[in-house]
Amino acid sequence: MDHAERQPRKRGWRFVLLALVLAVAISGLVRSLWLDVYFIPSESMEPLLGTGDRILVSRTDFAADPIRRGDIVVFDGRGTFAPLNSGKGPLADAVGAIGHWLGLTGSDTTYVKRVIGLPGDHVVCCGAGGKLTVNGQPLEEPYLYPGDTPSEEKFDVIVPQDRLWLMGDHRSRSADSRSLLGAPGGGMVPLERVIGRPVQILWPLDRFAALPRPAQATPSKNGQ
Repeated sequence: MDHAERQPRKRGWRFVLLALVLAVAISGLVRSLWLDVYFIPSESMEPLLGTGDRILVSRTDFAADPIRRGDIVVFDGRGTFAPLNSGKGPLADAVGAIGHWLGLTGSDTTYVKRVIGLPGDHVVCCGAGGKLTVNGQPLEEPYLYPGDTPSEEKFDVIVPQDRLWLMGDHRSRSADSRSLLGAPGGGMVPLERVIGRPVQILWPLDRFAALPRPAQATPSKNGQ
């Protein structure tokens, strides 16, 4: 093979490499600003989200319409649900970050839960009929996992400003704000830690479906 034949091949590989770098850069930009993909590692949001689901998350939904009670949020749990340092070492953290970025594995620091208490809300378990109460009124929760109670653990909290009280839909399988009542911050997640809202189940294909934003979960004034 002479020099003239090798030159087109070199240019071809360079083009492929450049295209790959550009694709990764564009994907990174999109995922950091608009849309991202996350893996569901647990049963905590069943029946809506199952173990192994890959979900598409919008980073911009809450920019125009602030977070409402009943919304599902993806959030960075470092400093609240997760330690700031994983303790696994840089290499393990890097491998985990790559798997997480590709949507192949879950993240030790990223969580998906439902907003039960907004800033200033008084959330109590449990009131009349065994329901959670928010600001003294029973909260209707049609999304609960069948057979689960609103909570086996009793609590009485006032959500600080700029924080959220979050719980999983599968209450008996969810580690959430209830699990951190005695920890610094009391299980409340800062609003600034919210990454976005799940908008689509991407995988598995038999569960491919949009995730419409729910109506605001409103406490029942008549307790019914």
